[in-house]
Amino acid sequence: MGKIAFVFAGQGAQYSGMGKELYEHSAAAKSVFDIADSIRPGTSAQCFSGSDEELSLTKNTQPCLYSVDLAAARALVEAGIHPDCVAGFSLGEIAALTFSGIFSEADGFDFVCRRAAAMQNSAENHPGSMAAVLKLSNEQVETLCQEFKQVYPVNYNCPKQLVVAGEKSELALFVKRVGEEKGRAVLLNVSGGFHSPFMNDAAKELSSVLDGLTLYTPQIPIYSNLDAALYTVEEAKSRITNQINHPVKWQSILENMAADGVDTFIEVGPGKTLSGLIKKTLKDVQVFAVQDKESLQEAMAHLL
Repeated sequence: MGKIAFVFAGQGAQYSGMGKELYEHSAAAKSVFDIADSIRPGTSAQCFSGSDEELSLTKNTQPCLYSVDLAAARALVEAGIHPDCVAGFSLGEIAALTFSGIFSEADGFDFVCRRAAAMQNSAENHPGSMAAVLKLSNEQVETLCQEFKQVYPVNYNCPKQLVVAGEKSELALFVKRVGEEKGRAVLLNVSGGFHSPFMNDAAKELSSVLDGLTLYTPQIPIYSNLDAALYTVEEAKSRITNQINHPVKWQSILENMAADGVDTFIEVGPGKTLSGLIKKTLKDVQVFAVQDKESLQEAMAHLL
């Protein structure tokens, strides 16, 4: 077997009840939630019993998803499954940064709370939305975006799937243009135009937050959303800051991991979105998704 990668789920995968079984069956996972609750009381309760509406608010989504992502990763390590490298999709990158050791446990959670608040404020002050474009090449989508003043390619997910962010009225016209080019655009249920200039204020604010934190040398290789390259402590601050208002190069991350010898991917955190993107991007790889007791045991059965 080749190398194992943990990939940390991103915003949009949340659901009520997420993480509860991990909390109940893994001491390592419970510790993650305990730290979260000590800094932001009620985080575990939101994960385990919060309403869909409550969990859809960015200020709640990000701390909760971060906790479940990190809890799943810690539960795997506790069970004896260790990754050779990691990456996280958008919000998931913050949990991956903590897992890799760039953030301390407390600083990682504190930062994700500040990130969530800053991004929600940016979304409210600079309203935008997002759409997933299917069936067109990245180059076709990029060309279509250039027809509009405020529509930007932001999430390079997998072949023939690129998410764009845009001003709402322009995005409606963009969706129509995609159809004219024989593509398909699906509007996403999100609260802002993430990973685009709509988030410039958040990036500026969080750059100042990072000035007050100590960032450490990663103890495990972690691939950056910004350019799909490996993080270094010297470039960590700029990568974390620029990730907020620049595109996520997820397809390139997966391709670089595979080129570096990864043939087993474990999605950690709620849902199976990243598992689907992996299967659409790479061939001849194993893919697992760990989010509860059953999926943890399934991964253990195959890998231990």
